[in-house]
Amino acid sequence: MAVLIIIGVLVLIVLYAVSIYNRLVKLKNLVQEAWSSIDVMLKKRHDLIPNLVETVKGYATHEKETLENVTKARNLAAGANTVEDKEAAEKSLNQAMVNLFAVAEQYPDLKANTNFQQLQAELSSIENDIEKSRRYYNGTARENNTLVESFPSNVIANMYKFEKAKFFELDNIAERAVPTVKF
Repeated sequence: MAVLIIIGVLVLIVLYAVSIYNRLVKLKNLVQEAWSSIDVMLKKRHDLIPNLVETVKGYATHEKETLENVTKARNLAAGANTVEDKEAAEKSLNQAMVNLFAVAEQYPDLKANTNFQQLQAELSSIENDIEKSRRYYNGTARENNTLVESFPSNVIANMYKFEKAKFFELDNIAERAVPTVKF
């Protein structure tokens, strides 16, 4: 009788370990899927930026340095591979885009251009999609990291070399800016 109890307890422990392992695999795959979604949105953004630069170039020919900075930042962001590299490159690209839109503000004809307005609207839509994808990614990364670090799942995670996922944070400078109120 005691042997059956011991066998039963061992079977339960094995089943629990298998359950934890399967959950770790599932979360790892969800993190990868979420990162893939961010990657797709960033690619869309990177593909749109040259069109925006060309439109601005037609109106603001003497703003060559700003346009070159946007192009360089876009190329760096498109070439980044790791979460950390993408995060740094995207922050740089965000700053360059803020500068580009600051230049556009100085040209009323450019702001009224329907192509520029359409590109700006598309970019805004993509930025919203990136934000949603980033939140989903960070949520799955948080769940993964919690399971990888929590006992007893950390024992299984360490045995099979599951790793914590890196969070993807982008500072939107425009969101941090304090609005000016004029009377």
